[in-house]
Amino acid sequence: MTPNGFAYLQQLLLEHAGILLEPEKLYLAEARLEPLAAQEGFESIDALLDAVQAGADAGLLERKVIEAMTNSETSFFRDLQPFEALRKQVLPELIARRATERALTIWSAAAASGQEPYSLAMLLREHFPQLAAWKVTLIASDISEAMISRARAGAYSQIEVNRGLPAAMLVKYFRRIDGEWQVIEDLRRAVEFRRINLTAPWPYLPAMDLILMRNVLIYFDIPTKKAVLARVRRQLKPDGHLFLGGGETTMNLDESFVPTQYGKAICYRPATRLAA
Repeated sequence: MTPNGFAYLQQLLLEHAGILLEPEKLYLAEARLEPLAAQEGFESIDALLDAVQAGADAGLLERKVIEAMTNSETSFFRDLQPFEALRKQVLPELIARRATERALTIWSAAAASGQEPYSLAMLLREHFPQLAAWKVTLIASDISEAMISRARAGAYSQIEVNRGLPAAMLVKYFRRIDGEWQVIEDLRRAVEFRRINLTAPWPYLPAMDLILMRNVLIYFDIPTKKAVLARVRRQLKPDGHLFLGGGETTMNLDESFVPTQYGKAICYRPATRLAA
């Protein structure tokens, strides 16, 4: 990739996805875009980017480039501690507070290929059977249409199910089909998948009891981080919970969140609720 091509890619990602692509990530850009260029019939990455810049395919190529550059690394029950916090403290507290309305709304933002929302769905069924009689809305979103399609299908390789998924849950919630493990239909129906670009205007979403937006902010520049967190704060109920990735924080970005320790995990709560 030429310097001009890389500069255009940096501008494209910053403007349309809020992603700050550092100069030292040139190797990463080449590794992710070379397969796409070949797939789309271009002789080089620069030829692909020239077509994007020219507005080819009504913006479809632009979306494919952005999706190729989006980190889709995930696994079942990734970084186990937040799930332990949910099981032992956060969800029991929320369920107690919502006993009258008997409704919970959860958003797994940047859900990639779906392991996080399916992990949440399994956690709810395994440990909180009383929720079967509740209205539970579990929304999962990602910027990549390809990832959303894959998540809806809920089919994973042996390597993927080996990463973090307990054997008992594999047997209970998956079926072996054509060499892959597919989430059972009943559990797939429990998750509503949507394509949402966190840095663009959001579609209508209900007020959330719980938001997981993990390992996303690290790719944004500071103004974008602040803007996304401000939206999250408005989307979250006053007594709601926000979980970020282990290397992420709201500190020095949005002081209306207060970090709260749950075991070895940290989540962020609206400061107005804590001050009330």
